[in-house]
Amino acid sequence: MSGHGHGRLLQYPKVPIGFAGHGLGPLVFLNHELAAVENEMNAPKKDLDWGNLGFSYIETELRFSARWRDGVWSEGELVASAEMPVHEGSTVLHYAQSCFEGLKAQTAVNGDILLFRPDLNCARMGRTTQRLLMPQVPEALFMRGIQETVRANAAWVPPYGSGASLYIRPFLVGVGENLGLRPAPEFEFRVFVSPVGPYYKGGGLSLIDLAVVDLDRAAPKGLGAFKAGANYAGGLMATQMAKELGAQEALYLDPAEHRFLEEAGSANIVLKMKDGTIVTPESESILPSVTRRSVMTLAADVLGMKTVARPVEFLKEVADIEEFAACGTAAVISPVGRVRSEDTWHRFYGNGEAIGPVTQQLYDLLTAIQKGEREDPYGWTHAV
Repeated sequence: MSGHGHGRLLQYPKVPIGFAGHGLGPLVFLNHELAAVENEMNAPKKDLDWGNLGFSYIETELRFSARWRDGVWSEGELVASAEMPVHEGSTVLHYAQSCFEGLKAQTAVNGDILLFRPDLNCARMGRTTQRLLMPQVPEALFMRGIQETVRANAAWVPPYGSGASLYIRPFLVGVGENLGLRPAPEFEFRVFVSPVGPYYKGGGLSLIDLAVVDLDRAAPKGLGAFKAGANYAGGLMATQMAKELGAQEALYLDPAEHRFLEEAGSANIVLKMKDGTIVTPESESILPSVTRRSVMTLAADVLGMKTVARPVEFLKEVADIEEFAACGTAAVISPVGRVRSEDTWHRFYGNGEAIGPVTQQLYDLLTAIQKGEREDPYGWTHAV
């Protein structure tokens, strides 16, 4: 693996997982089908303007689909259609019984296609499914769905150095005939991919602004710590309100007292305090970010900084914050220049007009590992 320490995804066996008794039988993978997937891995890249992609949906050829029924998962298969016919009584339509994950595939400097910590996405989806009374997607099925979808759409993985990546969206929804408020009788697990550019306009590491709005992201003891679809529908208005105030995204305070930092609409928060400490807000309502977890590890291990997860009372501590950043799979690490709260714009590093050096270092360290440019002593990256 060219000395970069990448782990390799297990080649999960294509043994039948189920649908026993439904007459559907196990999916049989023929030699010509396997050969077709291998050909996709070697296919020339699509003719796209890779350096100018936005963060929007681009349909690719294939996606992965598996169904759960009567307590049993199907084998799963690659399908061509991006459409999903669902029963009108499906719980995903009425009761928001849905969850999803997000991760990326990158082309490494040596040409490998790398995934970043997919095991943590699988574990997080498992926690969400438990909270929403949905069947857990087996790790073997989750990983195989991701791997087969990426391999089948390898021509859509942006080339090394383009600044773009292949966004991967695994999701699970409740489907099937239903009316009352109860878990769905069937569930569909899907994985689709789309080549994307930076989440925020500006590309790469560019400054953004956040605004605290008078809405809560989640209730205490609610769904805040879980990647449930309902959380995001509820946040659409907050994002709109923040944009009307001149920011790119909303910043949420705790729902109980509206004093403590929680997270941005699509990212966790990481702070570099003036005393040199790296702090991330702690709350039972915050969604645990894979990117934030990785950034905190790099700050401690590589930069030698003290890292702390604790409650952060925003207005009381705002003067002690030197660098403010939002981080997540989509955003990677975005330096925050200004935060609006109670009609006041609070400015951070360089009067809100410059990228802080620690934020820059963390971005460079993280993206270098993700692209195979730097040794990966943690085994975070996995070649497809």
